[in-house]
Amino acid sequence: MSTCATASRLLAEPLSGTAATARTWLLVEQPGPWGDRALTTSHLDPATGRALEEATAGTDVRIALIRRPGRHADCHRPGTRRIFAAHTAPGRSWIRTAEVTDPALLLDLDFAALGAGDHGGLGEAYEGEPLALVCTNGKRDRCCALLGRPLAAELTAAGGTEVWEVTHIGGHRFAPTLLVLPYGYSYGRATAPAVKEALEAAREGRIVTAGCRGRSAWARPAQAAELAVRALTGEEGADALDVSGTDTSGNPGAAPRWTVTVTHADGRSWRVVVEQGAAAPARPESCGRAPVSPGRMDVVHIAPAG
Repeated sequence: MSTCATASRLLAEPLSGTAATARTWLLVEQPGPWGDRALTTSHLDPATGRALEEATAGTDVRIALIRRPGRHADCHRPGTRRIFAAHTAPGRSWIRTAEVTDPALLLDLDFAALGAGDHGGLGEAYEGEPLALVCTNGKRDRCCALLGRPLAAELTAAGGTEVWEVTHIGGHRFAPTLLVLPYGYSYGRATAPAVKEALEAAREGRIVTAGCRGRSAWARPAQAAELAVRALTGEEGADALDVSGTDTSGNPGAAPRWTVTVTHADGRSWRVVVEQGAAAPARPESCGRAPVSPGRMDVVHIAPAG
């Protein structure tokens, strides 16, 4: 059976610079089945889901549903739901958690402030294991179910990790996909050993770059630039690098190009030139869709600033 993930893997499509963007993630527990657009096609009240989508639009907050790995009975409607809010900016990463009986209460949150890193006293500080979020929504793309669910089950059975299934973190063709919080680094074509290594590093404030798609706090060119600096320097510290600026450059009609300034906590900085290329040959970005040439972030130059 041909799938979008198989095509992407066989074509060795690069992972760097493909992570979903969000400075803050808001995750709402919702057991049971999920539809294609889970916030409005699950056991969550559709009006509440739609209102949350509208309220978070343009705020740098990305909202998704989560559930524990395992069987998902169609009739299961929890009395209380666990929620997590996680901010992913370097040096200011945090996770807050709470329980709510009615997700509509989340509409009272100041989403603009939440996206900027101000939790406003939401819930309490989460002090547990890094969160491992595996995309498993087969209604969105079958690869997420076929590859994500076994991975989530294997990680849960192994123990010692805080594993949740999540509705959508982008990049079906890179399944199984993983998001690690609080730092917000995404991974593609994940395996259980690789996930365990990434989680162990996150516990120690480090980042594993193998299989990494980028940090969600930044747009795609900056994701690719930061990973390129890590590859150049061997830097593993999660909060050691930041992106201080992204300038658009290039000639009209040419491929989009950005100059990204990546800074180190010790004062060093690099200028990274990233160009948008087209992955070839064409391949489906999602199962069942027509083949296309997805944009890719190619680092074409990197040098110390100044």
